[in-house]
Amino acid sequence: MAHFLFMANKNSRLETLLAPAVEDLGYELLGVEYLPQGRHSVLRLYIDHPDGITIEDCEAVSREVSALLDVEDPIPGEYNLEVSSPGLDRPLFKPAHFQRFAGQRCKVRLVEPLEGRKNFVGVIVGAEEGILHLAVDGETVSLPLNRVEKANLVPEW
Repeated sequence: MAHFLFMANKNSRLETLLAPAVEDLGYELLGVEYLPQGRHSVLRLYIDHPDGITIEDCEAVSREVSALLDVEDPIPGEYNLEVSSPGLDRPLFKPAHFQRFAGQRCKVRLVEPLEGRKNFVGVIVGAEEGILHLAVDGETVSLPLNRVEKANLVPEW
């Protein structure tokens, strides 16, 4: 749990640093993931725009963010920067994201088990006051948002 809290704080600091630069280019910074793996570490940014995201959009954000990261140097050591659209299995980072996609299927992984379970798949009922409400197998499950390690929409074909 301590590692998760450290990473959550680092991601939050990185988001605070990078969001203004991304927004100045006309995009929304949905979230930041920093995956420390030694020389193969990855800093991944998810961006969005009402008209969608193209490769050129990702390249423009990458250039701007790279320059900012070079100046501020918030991450020691080597890492690869990835800028991505949210895709069909859109990651959900903030309570507003869960609210926006209420009624859609979502896969959630918790940092540590809640009542013996870490993984949940269900329909988003809503999110309020730090709690995600998810309809799972006919029951509404309430999950603390501060214990969500990863959440993504589940595309339905």
